[in-house]
Order: sequence, then structure tokens, then C-alpha cells
Amino acid sequence: MRVACLERRRLRVKGAVQGVGFRPFVFRLATTLGLTGWVENTTEGVTIEIEGASEAIAEFERRLPVDGPPRAWLRSVQAAAMDTTGNTSFAIRDSGASGARTALVLPDIATCARCRHELLDRSDRRYRYPFINCTECGPRYSIVLDLPYDRARTTMRGFPLCSACRAEYIDPGNRRFHAEPNACPVCGPRLTLWDARGQGQATGEAGIGGAAELLRAGAIVAVKGLGGFQLLADARDEAAVRELRRRKRREAKPLAVMVADLDDARRYARISALEAALLVSAEAPIVIVPRLAGDIAPAVAPDNPELGLMLPYTPLHHLLMREAGFPVIATSGNVADEPLCTDEVEAVGRLRGIADAFLVHDRPIARPVDDSVVRVVAGRPMLLRRARGYAPLPLAPAGTRRVLLAVGAHLKSTVALSSDGDVVASPHVGDLETTAGLAAFDDTIDALQRLYGLRPEAIVCDSHPGYASSRWAERRGRPLIRVQHHYAHVLATLADNEIAAPVLGIAWDGTGDGGDGTIWGGEALHVEARHFTRAGSMRLFPLPGGERAVREPRRAALGLVWTLRGDALFEEEHPVLELFSREEQDVLRRMLARDVSCPRTSSVGRLFDGVSALCGLHAFARFEGQAAMALEHALAGAVGDERYPFGFAADGALWRVDWGPLIEAVGRDVRQRVPVALVSLRFHNALAEVIVSLARAVRERRVVLSGGCFQNRYLTERAVLRLRQEGFEPYWSRNVPTNDGGIAVGQIVAGARALQGG
Repeated sequence: MRVACLERRRLRVKGAVQGVGFRPFVFRLATTLGLTGWVENTTEGVTIEIEGASEAIAEFERRLPVDGPPRAWLRSVQAAAMDTTGNTSFAIRDSGASGARTALVLPDIATCARCRHELLDRSDRRYRYPFINCTECGPRYSIVLDLPYDRARTTMRGFPLCSACRAEYIDPGNRRFHAEPNACPVCGPRLTLWDARGQGQATGEAGIGGAAELLRAGAIVAVKGLGGFQLLADARDEAAVRELRRRKRREAKPLAVMVADLDDARRYARISALEAALLVSAEAPIVIVPRLAGDIAPAVAPDNPELGLMLPYTPLHHLLMREAGFPVIATSGNVADEPLCTDEVEAVGRLRGIADAFLVHDRPIARPVDDSVVRVVAGRPMLLRRARGYAPLPLAPAGTRRVLLAVGAHLKSTVALSSDGDVVASPHVGDLETTAGLAAFDDTIDALQRLYGLRPEAIVCDSHPGYASSRWAERRGRPLIRVQHHYAHVLATLADNEIAAPVLGIAWDGTGDGGDGTIWGGEALHVEARHFTRAGSMRLFPLPGGERAVREPRRAALGLVWTLRGDALFEEEHPVLELFSREEQDVLRRMLARDVSCPRTSSVGRLFDGVSALCGLHAFARFEGQAAMALEHALAGAVGDERYPFGFAADGALWRVDWGPLIEAVGRDVRQRVPVALVSLRFHNALAEVIVSLARAVRERRVVLSGGCFQNRYLTERAVLRLRQEGFEPYWSRNVPTNDGGIAVGQIVAGARALQGG
């Protein structure tokens, strides 16, 4: 008779293995295979000791990474032999709180199908309970206070479990085993409807019903959601939407719409299979999709052929949408340019005059988390805003084990921390142009460092001296690494695609400090193993009025045409002059002639603005990128290979792209009343051809597309198509935003490269 050989093994598991039902899975797998030992959460992940027959241990190790919970992600499993102890059972131990904090914190997860079923099951004890969750769904990052991830280290620590919830929580066979937010109507958070002054009006279901009635009557309701407040209004009610815009001071930027389910979404938009999968995913982002004619108010997304749609992602949202029975605006609970409100008392003060009522609950939010935004580009998702559902899962490795803090850009701010080869990027913070925005930025950095128990040995910031993030870094007294803005853009997308240098990086955006006295934004960077060189750039042109040109695209148009015509322009009848009064022309003529407040730029973002203004789309912009978006939308289904001409020649060691022939052609077409759709098509196709010309000139097979201009679906897809046709390998953004929301990740990679290079 063969006697089984007994062994004992210790497995240290790192990755996203806390808060996903991983320990119950380990318990069930071990007991099924007849193994003894224990499992525990640690600050580094999960530690397992198993003892039993060699064959059973081998089977355990084989199945561990492949049969686990759907939300688990194993980064590494380190195994070591141990002496046998003679354990007779398998146990789940209390968590250990010592050691390096390398455990990964999961993002907040949308309500799973089983919880949705229970939510609407009259026989279930959690019927219509707005905080139902399990190990497969619910809040994570927005409630965790410390590691390891246990209830006592979350904002649920103030809600002692009732006997029924406790029984689920300690039962390894239950899907709510150690579901840290586990709760029910007896022991969990409670919901209350407040009036505009913060006075209670109704609780529980009555509160949900009251909120729905207010929405139906055209009111604006502030709802405390998963990671902060949202402002809700009836998306069909033009007057209500316009009033929300007026109060929130958000004149024209598109507003997100929440609909009850996927069938409802298809009533308002044309949705592909991939877009549908994103909408119903556990991440549940806002998905930008082509809109259909319907009863969504025009003011939701003025002059925009697309909608940002999302589905309910918390039990509260599911209940509220069922009660209302119509689509609602679901936009960030803040005044324009300010961070999210997370506390109900704070919200009553900050949202005074905006919200007519507040639907609140008493579960504290540890940190603000906004909604993520995704657009499908070239057949795959592109994250435009990385937040709920995605952050703070780690991104591409930094290539260093050094501890670095990257503080990002000035707009669309995020921060990132690297340690042990990982890059953990914060959710979207916002713009750093207000006191409240700077405070949120500071809080985000503090929370990230405390959560992982790390003190950076160096801080990485943008080379622009005027950025608030750079000034913050300068005051810390830590070693500082400054990174050129467009280099960070390219490195972020390079890391996102997990490729290595050398590459040709096309970095096109609105603005970035070039370090040479000009504003960059139309760059081709040859990135090699240790450094980069500027291989190509757009022809420079002045921006009369500097920053005012960002808000007034007509000024970019004037700078472009003036560069070609000089002072003689003001004696002609050119379409650009129709955008200014006679008095304005006189002032701007003197500014340009004397080179006063006329910084020069190579920015493709400003080139978009100028062409948009010449076409009569937007002489003024009411939000960042509005003019460029309008030019993309103006394509209106136009197809073909027609393109405008451009110049391309060597300027010393630099390839210079001359947009002069293009702007002259645009001017002719505008005078001849050529349809704007055709002007836009020719313009976009020309830019894609510029990229191909740069790739040919630099002779680098792999081409990385990065920067805010590549949020433009047509431009990116056309560039990808043409590069592939010419034998190049194009790469573009996936999980790291191509806009300034990805700068912090690129800064981490740049910092790692700088340290490696001494």
C-alpha cells in the first residue's frame, strides 16, 4: 500500500486578493483537497500555509491562480517549504497588520447580479435595502482607511454587525464571508431625504420615493453616492437641465445621463457590443456613445451627436431609477472647477443654491471617487477619466523598486506612487485652479502615502514652473525630478501598452512648457532607452493674448493667418477678420506687430481651435476642448481620403511640419462655402498624414500616439489605419488617459529612467 508523502508549504500571494472572497476560496479549495493549515490577510496580500499529500499540494498550487474569484488578480505567488506541524484542520486567521504595505486595494465595484436579484426579492431580508453588497461587489477604495482590508479599518467600523449579518460574515461557505461592507436594514447605514437647509423630510424607502417625486417635478437633487455627491435632474426636462447648468456654472460641457438598464440605453444611443459590455461591466463607467433622436433634452449635450451614458452601479441608484422611471442627469456634486463633496453636512453648505434637496446616508466616504469615462476608439476601450471601477489598481510597472511620488499636471490632475515595481495612480482629482481643488490634491497625496505607508525618496513633477503641482513639489524639501510634459505623455502611453523604447512618440495637445521659451503641443519625440530627442514639430505661430486664446479660439485663428500674411492681413477681406470688431482688430494688430503678449506655440490643440473658428463653429469656447470637439463632430459621417496639403522639411536636426498650405486651403474653402463636414474631413486626414510623414522621416517602426488630441476618435482611428497601411506599428491609450490625467504615470516612468541613468 502506497503511503502519501506529507509536505507543508507557505505561499505568499500578492495582487488584488483582499475584499474579493479570496480567503473563502482558499478555504474551500484546501478542504476539498483534504489539506490542513491556515490563510490570513496581511499588509502585503495573503499568506497561506498548507499541509498534506504532495499530490494535493501540487493540485492546490495549480488551481490557486486559475480558479479564484472573478475580481481577484494574482500578481505573484512565492512558495517555500516548511516543516510539517500536524494540523488537523484548515483555518482562516485574523489579519496580520505588520510588514510592508504592498497589498493592492480594489476599486469600488458595481452591484453584482445576485445582489440585484436579492434587492428586488420580496422574500429576502435585504429587500430594497440600498446598501446591499457581497464579496463580488460594493464599495472598496472609497471606504478603506488602512491595510490590511478588514472591517475595522474601513468606514463601516461604526456599524456593528447584527446576529444574522455576523453569521454570514464568519461563514466561509457564504458569499458574504468577510464582505467588509456587509450590512442589512437592522445594523447598516440608513438613508434620509433632507430639504435644501439640511432638515430631515423622510427616511428609507420614503426618502427614495420623495427624491423621485422631486425629480419628476423638475427639482435638482443631490445624492450621496459611492465616492461622493452627484447632482440629479430629469434628463428629459429642458428647463431643469438649463437650471442645473446655471446653478452649477457649467454652461455647455456635456452632462452624463444615467438610465435604468441596457434596453433603456439603446433607446437613446446606438450602442455596439463592446460599448454594451462596458456599460454592464463591474467597472460601470460613463460610456460615450452616438446619440439617437429621443426625449433627452438638447441642453444635456448641446450641439453634440454623442451622449455620455451610464447604468446604475449602486443599490441606491437601482432603486432610485426604478422609482423615477426616466433617465436622469448624474453629474458631479460640485460647483464648476471644485472637487466632489463627500460629507453631507459639507454638501449642504457647498451645494447651497444648487440642490433643492439632499438624499444622504450615514456611511462615511473615506476619499472622493468620481465616475470613470470611457470611449471606444479603434476597436478597444480608451479611458478618458480613470476613477471609480479602475483606480487604484496598479498600472504598468515603473521598472524600478524605488519609491517615487509623481504629482501630475495642472488640469485633469491625478497623482501616482511607485513602489516594489508597481505604479498606483490615484483616481481623477480635477483641476488645480481653486483653493478647494488644491486642498483635494493635497488630501489625495496624503491618503495615498498613508494607505501604503510610504515616504517618497524623490518627487517627480512637470517642468512647467507655473503649475500648482510643480510648486507644491518644490516646497516639500525632497529630491526633485522635473519632466518635460510631452515626454511624460509619451512614456505614459508607452507604459500603458507595456512596450519598451525605442519608439517615435507623437505628442499632440493644447499646451506644455517646451523649455525653450515656446509652448509645445505638436511634437514628435524619438524616445530611446535613456533619453529622448525632439525629432519633429509643428511650425510655430503666435497666440495673441496668451491664455485668452484658449478661451477664444478666434485668437488662435488670427495668429495662424497673421503668420502667413503679416500686417497686410488687416487690409484684406479674410474670413478671420469677421470674428473681430474693428476696435479689436486695431488692438490685436498692434500686439502682433510689437510681439506683445503673443507667446509662440506649436500646439495642435490650438491648431484645431483655429480651424474650428475659421469654419464658424466656435470663436469662443465655454469649456476646454469645445472648439476641437465641434470640429470632430462636424465630420457628420463624411468619408474619403481627401486631405489638405502641408509642408514638410528638415530644419536643422528637426523635421518641421508647415501648416501654412493647410490654413490657406481652409480659408479658400470657407470663402467658397464648402461644407464644414468636408473641411473637417480634409483637415483630419491631413493630420493623420503628418504622422505618417514623421514616422517615415524618423524611421522608427513603433509609433506611440499620446496627448489630449488623441481623444478625438476619428483622428486616432485614421492615424492608426494609415500607419498600419505604411508598415508601422501604432500604439495608443488604453488604461492610462491620453490627456493630462495620464501625466503622473508618465512622470513615474521618467523618474525611474532618470534614476537608472544616474
